Amino acid sequence: MLPRKKYYENTANTLIKQFNKRNIEAHYFEDINSAKEKILDIIEDGSTVSWGGSMTLEEINLIDDLKQGDYNLLDRSTVKSRKEVKEIYDKAMSCDYFLMSSNAITLDGKLVNIDGTGNRIAALIYGPKNVIIVAGMNKVVLDEDTAFKRVRNEAAPINAVRLNRNTPCSHTGKCADCLSDDCICCQMLVTRKSLIPNRIKVILIGEELGY
Repeated sequence: MLPRKKYYENTANTLIKQFNKRNIEAHYFEDINSAKEKILDIIEDGSTVSWGGSMTLEEINLIDDLKQGDYNLLDRSTVKSRKEVKEIYDKAMSCDYFLMSSNAITLDGKLVNIDGTGNRIAALIYGPKNVIIVAGMNKVVLDEDTAFKRVRNEAAPINAVRLNRNTPCSHTGKCADCLSDDCICCQMLVTRKSLIPNRIKVILIGEELGY
């Protein structure tokens, strides 16, 4: 096994133990295909499924796999008006499975996320029966301070560029703690425990995925 892969595996084993203490179910997979197989095994046929914006989900082509299955998908990309998007956001809050990634994960098992609209972290907090978080091992950091540095100075600037947002970070690559109209860092959340055991399920993948 390559040193990096072994490092990812060892780190994931440490993380899984920490997640278990926090009522969060977690699994590690060395490759994308085995991770997707587990995710699709978790989601029962006939389930209502939705997801938040995530480059990780796009990179592993999970949404395409879901479209081939027997699921009721709440997909905001299929509608055009803001009213219809809002309706999907609202319906997603009571779906069976909500898929997302996490902007950062601390070694002691906390999930750290920043959001603009807030639909993604709202679903993580409350509503959907199950939340499945898919994350590459590049999202794992030492602690909360490191997590917020990563989110604000790496994930957010890249996403601001991707979304064509006119924010200071999209031009400089560094968080300016801005209050601009295009700001995508309106909500900041640390998830330290799931009150409902195993409602949150984390799928760790031994790859570099997402931002």
